[in-house]
Amino acid sequence: MSNPESFIDEVTEEVRRDRLYAQLKKYGWIGVVAVIVLVGGAAANEWVKARAEAKAQATGDAILAAVALDDPAARLAALDQVDAEGDAVALVTLVAAAEAGDPAVAAERLETISGNPAFPALYRDLADFKRALLPGVLDASARVELLTPLTAPGRAFRVLAEEQIALAEIELGQTEAALGRLDALLSDTEASEALRRRASQLIVALGGSPGEAS
Repeated sequence: MSNPESFIDEVTEEVRRDRLYAQLKKYGWIGVVAVIVLVGGAAANEWVKARAEAKAQATGDAILAAVALDDPAARLAALDQVDAEGDAVALVTLVAAAEAGDPAVAAERLETISGNPAFPALYRDLADFKRALLPGVLDASARVELLTPLTAPGRAFRVLAEEQIALAEIELGQTEAALGRLDALLSDTEASEALRRRASQLIVALGGSPGEAS
């Protein structure tokens, strides 16, 4: 005759197994659904990422193909036909503005970026900076007004905007203001060596001495 305790253990184990099977039959579908959702979600996420990458690559290829055309008008027309979405619209517009032969036309295109808060600040700042460089579009005072917000700490084109403002100040006859601004650039850690060299040369050309205002 078998050991009573062993018999009880076997019965208990059978009861537990029956209960487990019953629970699985009753609630097992939840686990199946959870697995399907997890796997499906991961697959959907990968599909979205792959689609975005393919779209970005297609946009880039279209831009490169457009700028490779020999005729300027054809380049601009091809850029206008590029199918871009989101931030890529700003990128295509920046390239198209650079390809526009007429500064006024380029300025109009750039304004569509700088005036659109949906685009990242980097693109908007670049559009404003490039617009300030267009010949014959803005006078010196307008350039200073446009560029001044770009000189705030942390802005991507801060030191370049400072240099352009100094040039506008020279044009306006504000030599002392320009000298102070250029001298500050000499010790600015964000200024490149080339920019410091240009600032130093301008200071000398204006009759000042580099580092004099420090």
